[in-house]
Amino acid sequence: MKAIGFNQPLPVSDPRSLLDLDLPEPEYGEQDLLVEVQAIAVNPADAKVRASAQPAAGTWRILGWDAVGRVRAVGARVTGFKAGDQVFYAGAIDRPGCYAELQAVDARIAAHAPATLSAEDAAALPLTALTAWETLFDRLCVERPVAGAANALVVIGGAGGVGSMTIQLARALTDLTVIATASRPETVAWVSKLGAHHAIDHRQPLAAQVEALGLGAPAFVFSTAGTDAYLPGIVELIAPQGRIALVDDPVSLDIVPLKRKSLSVHWEFMFTRPLLGTADIDRQQAILRKVAELADQGRVATTRTQSLGTINAQNLREAHALLESGRAIGKIVLSGWR
Repeated sequence: MKAIGFNQPLPVSDPRSLLDLDLPEPEYGEQDLLVEVQAIAVNPADAKVRASAQPAAGTWRILGWDAVGRVRAVGARVTGFKAGDQVFYAGAIDRPGCYAELQAVDARIAAHAPATLSAEDAAALPLTALTAWETLFDRLCVERPVAGAANALVVIGGAGGVGSMTIQLARALTDLTVIATASRPETVAWVSKLGAHHAIDHRQPLAAQVEALGLGAPAFVFSTAGTDAYLPGIVELIAPQGRIALVDDPVSLDIVPLKRKSLSVHWEFMFTRPLLGTADIDRQQAILRKVAELADQGRVATTRTQSLGTINAQNLREAHALLESGRAIGKIVLSGWR
Protein backbone atom coordinates (compact mmCIF):
# COMPACT_ATOMS: atom_id res chain seq x y z
CA MET A 1 0.00 0.00 0.00
CA LYS A 2 1.01 3.62 -0.46
CA ALA A 3 2.07 5.46 2.68
CA ILE A 4 4.06 8.51 3.76
CA GLY A 5 6.51 8.26 6.62
CA PHE A 6 9.92 9.10 8.05
CA ASN A 7 12.79 7.25 9.71
CA GLN A 8 14.67 10.20 11.19
CA PRO A 9 13.58 13.58 12.60
CA LEU A 10 14.39 16.31 10.08
CA PRO A 11 13.31 19.89 9.32
CA VAL A 12 10.41 20.02 6.88
CA SER A 13 12.61 21.80 4.35
CA ASP A 14 14.54 18.53 3.92
CA PRO A 15 12.91 16.31 1.24
CA ARG A 16 13.71 13.28 3.43
CA SER A 17 11.55 14.60 6.28
CA LEU A 18 8.53 12.82 4.75
CA LEU A 19 8.90 10.17 2.07
CA ASP A 20 6.55 8.26 -0.22
CA LEU A 21 6.66 4.57 0.73
CA ASP A 22 5.28 1.21 -0.35
CA LEU A 23 4.46 -0.80 2.78
CA PRO A 24 2.64 -4.05 3.59
CA GLU A 25 -1.04 -3.79 4.42
CA PRO A 26 -1.63 -3.50 8.19
CA GLU A 27 -2.94 -6.33 10.32
CA TYR A 28 -6.05 -5.53 12.32
CA GLY A 29 -7.17 -6.87 15.68
CA GLU A 30 -10.47 -8.23 16.92
CA GLN A 31 -11.48 -4.78 18.26
CA ASP A 32 -10.35 -2.94 15.11
CA LEU A 33 -11.72 -1.58 11.89
CA LEU A 34 -9.58 -1.82 8.77
CA VAL A 35 -10.23 1.44 6.93
CA GLU A 36 -9.52 2.54 3.37
CA VAL A 37 -8.39 6.13 3.99
CA GLN A 38 -10.03 8.70 1.71
CA ALA A 39 -9.18 12.07 3.27
CA ILE A 40 -6.94 13.30 6.09
CA ALA A 41 -6.28 16.53 7.97
CA VAL A 42 -2.97 17.62 9.47
CA ASN A 43 -2.45 18.86 13.00
CA PRO A 44 0.36 20.56 14.94
CA ALA A 45 0.97 17.18 16.60
CA ASP A 46 1.98 15.77 13.20
CA ALA A 47 4.69 18.36 12.74
CA LYS A 48 5.84 18.08 16.36
CA VAL A 49 6.30 14.30 16.16
CA ARG A 50 7.95 14.47 12.73
CA ALA A 51 10.51 16.96 13.98
CA SER A 52 11.36 15.18 17.23
CA ALA A 53 10.62 11.44 17.20
CA GLN A 54 13.30 8.89 16.32
CA PRO A 55 11.79 5.68 14.93
CA ALA A 56 13.51 2.43 15.80
CA ALA A 57 16.26 1.40 13.41
CA GLY A 58 14.87 -0.10 10.22
CA THR A 59 11.31 1.14 10.82
CA TRP A 60 9.13 3.91 9.47
CA ARG A 61 6.88 6.18 11.52
CA ILE A 62 3.51 6.81 9.90
CA LEU A 63 1.85 9.96 11.20
CA GLY A 64 -1.70 11.25 10.91
CA TRP A 65 -4.56 11.62 13.40
CA ASP A 66 -7.58 12.84 11.46
CA ALA A 67 -9.18 10.64 8.84
CA VAL A 68 -12.31 9.74 6.92
CA GLY A 69 -12.54 6.44 5.12
CA ARG A 70 -14.54 3.39 4.15
CA VAL A 71 -14.50 0.26 6.29
CA ARG A 72 -12.95 -2.68 4.43
CA ALA A 73 -13.14 -5.21 7.28
CA VAL A 74 -14.15 -5.47 10.94
CA GLY A 75 -12.59 -7.38 13.80
CA ALA A 76 -14.34 -10.31 15.47
CA ARG A 77 -15.43 -8.31 18.53
CA VAL A 78 -16.57 -5.18 16.69
CA THR A 79 -20.24 -4.24 16.83
CA GLY A 80 -22.10 -1.39 15.14
CA PHE A 81 -19.97 -1.28 11.96
CA LYS A 82 -19.87 -3.25 8.73
CA ALA A 83 -17.82 -3.26 5.56
CA GLY A 84 -18.67 -0.27 3.39
CA ASP A 85 -19.48 2.11 6.26
CA GLN A 86 -18.08 5.62 6.06
CA VAL A 87 -16.27 6.46 9.30
CA PHE A 88 -14.23 9.26 10.86
CA TYR A 89 -11.78 9.19 13.74
CA ALA A 90 -8.58 10.61 15.22
CA GLY A 91 -6.97 7.31 16.11
CA ALA A 92 -4.19 6.64 18.63
CA ILE A 93 -0.76 8.22 18.85
CA ASP A 94 0.97 4.89 19.57
CA ARG A 95 -0.31 3.19 16.39
CA PRO A 96 0.44 3.85 12.71
CA GLY A 97 -1.53 6.86 11.54
CA CYS A 98 -3.61 7.81 8.54
CA TYR A 99 -0.82 8.83 6.15
CA ALA A 100 -1.51 5.46 4.51
CA GLU A 101 -4.02 3.91 2.16
CA LEU A 102 -5.11 1.44 4.84
CA GLN A 103 -5.27 1.96 8.60
CA ALA A 104 -6.28 -0.24 11.52
CA VAL A 105 -8.14 1.73 14.19
CA ASP A 106 -9.93 0.71 17.39
CA ALA A 107 -13.65 0.74 16.62
CA ARG A 108 -14.40 2.21 20.06
CA ILE A 109 -12.80 5.53 19.05
CA ALA A 110 -14.42 5.77 15.60
CA ALA A 111 -17.93 6.73 14.48
CA HIS A 112 -19.98 6.97 11.33
CA ALA A 113 -19.00 10.12 9.44
CA PRO A 114 -21.44 13.01 9.05
CA ALA A 115 -23.78 12.19 6.17
CA THR A 116 -24.01 15.77 4.94
CA LEU A 117 -20.28 16.54 4.73
CA SER A 118 -17.77 15.59 2.07
CA ALA A 119 -14.88 13.36 3.12
CA GLU A 120 -12.58 16.41 3.07
CA ASP A 121 -14.88 18.49 5.26
CA ALA A 122 -15.43 15.66 7.73
CA ALA A 123 -11.69 14.90 7.96
CA ALA A 124 -11.11 18.32 9.52
CA LEU A 125 -13.21 17.49 12.57
CA PRO A 126 -12.23 14.48 14.71
CA LEU A 127 -9.07 15.40 16.65
CA THR A 128 -10.05 18.98 17.32
CA ALA A 129 -13.67 18.13 18.11
CA LEU A 130 -12.59 15.47 20.61
CA THR A 131 -10.06 17.85 22.18
CA ALA A 132 -12.57 20.68 22.43
CA TRP A 133 -15.36 18.47 23.78
CA GLU A 134 -13.18 16.78 26.38
CA THR A 135 -11.82 20.16 27.48
CA LEU A 136 -15.23 21.77 27.85
CA PHE A 137 -17.13 18.92 29.48
CA ASP A 138 -14.60 16.49 30.99
CA ARG A 139 -11.87 18.88 32.19
CA LEU A 140 -13.38 22.35 32.71
CA CYS A 141 -16.85 20.98 33.48
CA VAL A 142 -18.36 24.18 32.10
CA GLU A 143 -21.88 23.06 32.98
CA ARG A 144 -20.94 23.47 36.65
CA PRO A 145 -20.91 27.23 37.41
CA VAL A 146 -18.19 29.06 39.31
CA ALA A 147 -19.75 31.08 42.11
CA GLY A 148 -19.62 34.81 41.43
CA ALA A 149 -17.91 34.44 38.05
CA ALA A 150 -19.11 35.57 34.66
CA ASN A 151 -20.43 32.57 32.73
CA ALA A 152 -17.77 33.15 30.12
CA LEU A 153 -14.97 31.25 28.43
CA VAL A 154 -11.73 32.76 27.11
CA VAL A 155 -10.22 30.73 24.25
CA ILE A 156 -6.58 31.63 23.63
CA GLY A 157 -5.73 30.82 20.01
CA GLY A 158 -9.28 30.97 18.76
CA ALA A 159 -8.48 30.69 15.04
CA GLY A 160 -6.50 27.45 15.29
CA GLY A 161 -8.05 24.05 14.75
CA VAL A 162 -8.82 23.36 18.42
CA GLY A 163 -9.93 26.91 19.11
CA SER A 164 -12.22 26.86 16.09
CA MET A 165 -14.05 23.76 17.33
CA THR A 166 -14.15 24.98 20.92
CA ILE A 167 -15.95 28.15 19.86
CA GLN A 168 -18.51 26.18 17.87
CA LEU A 169 -19.21 23.55 20.52
CA ALA A 170 -19.46 26.15 23.27
CA ARG A 171 -22.01 28.07 21.23
CA ALA A 172 -23.96 24.98 20.16
CA LEU A 173 -24.12 23.23 23.52
CA THR A 174 -23.79 25.88 26.27
CA ASP A 175 -24.89 29.39 27.14
CA LEU A 176 -21.33 30.57 27.73
CA THR A 177 -20.18 33.95 26.49
CA VAL A 178 -17.22 33.09 24.26
CA ILE A 179 -14.22 35.41 24.16
CA ALA A 180 -11.67 34.31 21.57
CA THR A 181 -8.20 35.70 20.98
CA ALA A 182 -7.13 36.61 17.46
CA SER A 183 -4.44 39.03 16.32
CA ARG A 184 -5.02 39.60 12.60
CA PRO A 185 -8.02 40.94 10.69
CA GLU A 186 -8.53 37.58 8.98
CA THR A 187 -8.43 35.63 12.25
CA VAL A 188 -10.78 38.10 13.95
CA ALA A 189 -13.19 37.60 11.06
CA TRP A 190 -12.81 33.82 11.35
CA VAL A 191 -13.56 33.54 15.08
CA SER A 192 -16.49 35.93 14.70
CA LYS A 193 -17.90 33.82 11.86
CA LEU A 194 -17.67 30.72 14.05
CA GLY A 195 -19.70 32.40 16.78
CA ALA A 196 -17.33 34.09 19.24
CA HIS A 197 -19.17 36.90 21.03
CA HIS A 198 -15.97 38.92 21.44
CA ALA A 199 -12.48 38.88 19.94
CA ILE A 200 -9.44 40.21 21.80
CA ASP A 201 -5.79 40.45 20.75
CA HIS A 202 -3.42 37.94 22.37
CA ARG A 203 -0.47 40.18 21.43
CA GLN A 204 -1.77 42.74 23.94
CA PRO A 205 -2.35 42.36 27.70
CA LEU A 206 -5.35 40.08 28.09
CA ALA A 207 -6.73 41.14 31.47
CA ALA A 208 -7.34 44.77 30.50
CA GLN A 209 -9.13 43.73 27.31
CA VAL A 210 -11.39 41.30 29.16
CA GLU A 211 -12.16 43.87 31.84
CA ALA A 212 -13.10 46.39 29.16
CA LEU A 213 -15.84 44.06 27.92
CA GLY A 214 -17.77 44.73 31.13
CA LEU A 215 -18.76 41.10 31.67
CA GLY A 216 -16.95 40.51 34.93
CA ALA A 217 -14.20 37.98 35.55
CA PRO A 218 -14.67 34.83 33.41
CA ALA A 219 -15.10 31.43 35.01
CA PHE A 220 -13.07 29.51 32.41
CA VAL A 221 -9.95 29.88 30.27
CA PHE A 222 -8.76 27.44 27.61
CA SER A 223 -5.20 28.06 26.40
CA THR A 224 -4.29 26.23 23.20
CA ALA A 225 -0.76 27.62 22.75
CA GLY A 226 1.90 29.65 24.57
CA THR A 227 0.45 28.92 28.00
CA ASP A 228 3.68 29.69 29.87
CA ALA A 229 3.72 33.20 28.40
CA TYR A 230 0.00 33.83 28.89
CA LEU A 231 -0.36 32.36 32.38
CA PRO A 232 0.26 35.60 34.34
CA GLY A 233 -2.47 37.33 32.33
CA ILE A 234 -4.79 34.36 32.74
CA VAL A 235 -4.36 34.41 36.52
CA GLU A 236 -5.10 38.13 36.53
CA LEU A 237 -8.25 37.98 34.40
CA ILE A 238 -9.95 34.80 35.66
CA ALA A 239 -12.45 34.72 38.52
CA PRO A 240 -11.54 33.26 41.92
CA GLN A 241 -12.07 29.49 41.91
CA GLY A 242 -12.02 29.53 38.13
CA ARG A 243 -10.78 26.69 35.94
CA ILE A 244 -7.95 26.75 33.42
CA ALA A 245 -7.29 24.15 30.71
CA LEU A 246 -4.34 23.79 28.36
CA VAL A 247 -3.22 21.46 25.58
CA ASP A 248 0.27 22.68 24.71
CA ASP A 249 3.61 21.55 26.14
CA PRO A 250 5.34 24.35 28.08
CA VAL A 251 8.93 23.63 29.05
CA SER A 252 7.89 24.65 32.55
CA LEU A 253 4.72 26.01 34.13
CA ASP A 254 4.75 27.83 37.46
CA ILE A 255 1.32 27.27 38.98
CA VAL A 256 2.12 28.72 42.40
CA PRO A 257 0.41 32.03 41.46
CA LEU A 258 -2.86 30.08 41.08
CA LYS A 259 -3.03 29.44 44.84
CA ARG A 260 -4.33 32.87 45.93
CA LYS A 261 -7.44 32.50 43.78
CA SER A 262 -7.79 28.72 44.35
CA LEU A 263 -7.62 28.18 40.61
CA SER A 264 -7.52 24.70 39.12
CA VAL A 265 -5.50 23.69 36.08
CA HIS A 266 -6.48 20.83 33.78
CA TRP A 267 -4.37 19.29 31.06
CA GLU A 268 -6.25 17.89 28.07
CA PHE A 269 -4.58 15.21 25.96
CA MET A 270 -6.99 13.71 23.47
CA PHE A 271 -4.88 10.56 23.16
CA THR A 272 -5.10 9.63 26.87
CA ARG A 273 -8.11 7.36 26.45
CA PRO A 274 -6.81 5.29 23.49
CA LEU A 275 -3.17 5.37 24.65
CA LEU A 276 -3.92 4.04 28.12
CA GLY A 277 -7.01 1.99 27.27
CA THR A 278 -9.08 3.78 29.90
CA ALA A 279 -12.30 2.25 31.19
CA ASP A 280 -14.24 4.93 29.32
CA ILE A 281 -12.39 4.68 25.99
CA ASP A 282 -15.69 4.35 24.13
CA ARG A 283 -16.65 7.87 25.23
CA GLN A 284 -14.70 9.07 22.19
CA GLN A 285 -17.06 7.18 19.91
CA ALA A 286 -20.01 8.76 21.70
CA ILE A 287 -18.51 12.23 21.30
CA LEU A 288 -17.86 11.71 17.59
CA ARG A 289 -21.43 10.47 17.10
CA LYS A 290 -22.72 13.67 18.69
CA VAL A 291 -20.36 15.79 16.58
CA ALA A 292 -21.62 14.05 13.43
CA GLU A 293 -25.19 14.74 14.53
CA LEU A 294 -24.41 18.42 15.16
CA ALA A 295 -22.75 18.67 11.74
CA ASP A 296 -25.71 17.07 10.00
CA GLN A 297 -28.01 19.51 11.81
CA GLY A 298 -25.89 22.45 10.65
CA ARG A 299 -25.03 23.40 14.22
CA VAL A 300 -21.27 22.99 13.70
CA ALA A 301 -19.39 23.53 10.45
CA THR A 302 -16.23 22.09 9.04
CA THR A 303 -13.09 24.01 9.91
CA ARG A 304 -11.38 23.06 6.65
CA THR A 305 -9.84 26.18 5.13
CA GLN A 306 -7.31 24.70 2.71
CA SER A 307 -7.10 21.59 0.53
CA LEU A 308 -3.63 20.75 -0.72
CA GLY A 309 -4.48 18.01 -3.18
CA THR A 310 -3.73 14.32 -3.03
CA ILE A 311 -2.08 12.52 -0.12
CA ASN A 312 1.63 12.34 -0.92
CA ALA A 313 4.93 13.34 0.67
CA GLN A 314 5.36 16.60 -1.23
CA ASN A 315 1.91 17.90 -0.32
CA LEU A 316 2.29 16.79 3.29
CA ARG A 317 5.62 18.59 3.59
CA GLU A 318 3.85 21.73 2.36
CA ALA A 319 1.10 21.22 4.95
CA HIS A 320 3.64 20.77 7.76
CA ALA A 321 5.45 23.94 6.67
CA LEU A 322 2.20 25.88 6.82
CA LEU A 323 1.52 24.59 10.33
CA GLU A 324 5.02 25.44 11.48
CA SER A 325 4.64 29.01 10.15
CA GLY A 326 2.11 29.70 12.91
CA ARG A 327 -0.21 31.45 10.47
CA ALA A 328 -2.58 28.64 9.57
CA ILE A 329 -6.30 29.25 10.14
CA GLY A 330 -8.60 26.30 10.74
CA LYS A 331 -7.56 22.96 9.23
CA ILE A 332 -5.52 21.81 6.21
CA VAL A 333 -6.86 18.74 4.38
CA LEU A 334 -5.64 16.33 1.70
CA SER A 335 -7.62 13.64 -0.10
CA GLY A 336 -7.22 10.82 -2.60
CA TRP A 337 -4.27 8.68 -3.66
CA ARG A 338 -3.87 9.27 -7.41
